[in-house]
Amino acid sequence: MTVFRVSEHGPMDSGKNVGLRSGLAISGLSLLLLFSCSTKEKVPEKYRPTHSHNAYRHSLEAAGLADTALGRDWIGRSTDALDRPVDVELPMTEVFYADPAAAFAVAYRFDVKRGQKVEVEAEFQGERAGRLFIDLFRAAGPSSGPHVLVASAGEGEARLEFEPRRDASYIVRLQPELLRGGRYSVTIRRMASLGFPVAGLDIRAIQSGFGGPRDGGRRVHHGVDIFAERHTEVLSPSDAVVRYVGDGGIGGNTIWLYDAKRSLFLYFAHLQTQDVAPGTNVRAGQKIGTVGNSGNARTTPPHLHFGIYMRPEGPVDPVEFVRAVPAVPEPLSADAGLLGAWARTVTGSVSLRATNGRRSTALALMDADLPVKVLAASGGAYRVALPDGTSGYVTAAALEPAAAPLESRRALSRQTVLGSMGAANDVVGLVGSGEEVLVLGKSGENWLVQTRQGLTGWIHALPEPNANPSGSRTPDY
Repeated sequence: MTVFRVSEHGPMDSGKNVGLRSGLAISGLSLLLLFSCSTKEKVPEKYRPTHSHNAYRHSLEAAGLADTALGRDWIGRSTDALDRPVDVELPMTEVFYADPAAAFAVAYRFDVKRGQKVEVEAEFQGERAGRLFIDLFRAAGPSSGPHVLVASAGEGEARLEFEPRRDASYIVRLQPELLRGGRYSVTIRRMASLGFPVAGLDIRAIQSGFGGPRDGGRRVHHGVDIFAERHTEVLSPSDAVVRYVGDGGIGGNTIWLYDAKRSLFLYFAHLQTQDVAPGTNVRAGQKIGTVGNSGNARTTPPHLHFGIYMRPEGPVDPVEFVRAVPAVPEPLSADAGLLGAWARTVTGSVSLRATNGRRSTALALMDADLPVKVLAASGGAYRVALPDGTSGYVTAAALEPAAAPLESRRALSRQTVLGSMGAANDVVGLVGSGEEVLVLGKSGENWLVQTRQGLTGWIHALPEPNANPSGSRTPDY
């Protein structure tokens, strides 16, 4: 049987049938159990593989509703949302409106690193909430096939939490059931999955990182060194069970914890004191020992060697597990009353941003009086759709409601009113010759107008406006 010595640099083969003078002995069988579980994402709270979205779709098919226009639209929207997700920067809270009379789905894409934890929480802002399906996918790469379903919120739940086992982009899709909708808010936040193991400090106290060379390059550093004053409290980064307390050889006074929820082994070395006993349970933030320089650190300033071992690969870099990141979204200051309505740019050269981040790439510069459909509100910005279908974020202060008309015009001939700009097959009404319309916004030769009958839609540009004796932009009728 091969015996392995566990030091601050991980399990190392010390030869066959060799006893341990100090430290923890782990047999080959134990090591196999230690690093043998799957590497799927961890969804530690309230995750049950209900796949409510798929079950609902199946119920539509069983009832024959999937072949109706509304049923086909609902299924199509669920696919389209995944194919065209909204790229967002975390943390974020966004408020959107889902029309109960139409099929609706929205998806958000964001990046997560291994070691981080993401929480998704939705809230219905009304009285009659129907089912809202929340599904999480690992986004497909350029040549990696379709998106992979990772988790779903349970039936009747509007929250999920997950921790990835790899750096990747993820997509969260939200879709209400048919004939249900209203105003929703969704909050997505990212944070460290573990607490920092030394009281009062953060990653700035790490002065020796993971993977650095040791002993002239013969081995590498399987953890991070966190420098602190002697006797500074060492804290449990999570709820865990104490697996070992003792002399770890070159690691000196050591402690091993096991985090069962995440299948992580947490290693603490060079301790001054060890203040827990094997087999006991510890809570996140509980003191387990103090910083020292025992073992082969006797010639160095006091510090904690902290390591994380993950099944099946062994030691992993702890930094992202304990790096604190902003987790409080910007409060909503944009007027949510504009959701679902038309707005227009107040001035020219207004930037349309790719994401909700303030330093996001500009997709386009918009002209003055350009009509946009307000899809959602996030912080001090709106997510909008331009007349040509392009979508992005714009500062709320750059828009005004497209309610008061810019001017009035009279049609010299009969014109069709379109529901969408340039969509010749989307006719919603007619403007007769000589009929007056109110101009709500302009996109080149296409104008958003309102007729005397209260119909709003798109027509081709009209000739010069009628004289308005009152001098007001708004005709008096």
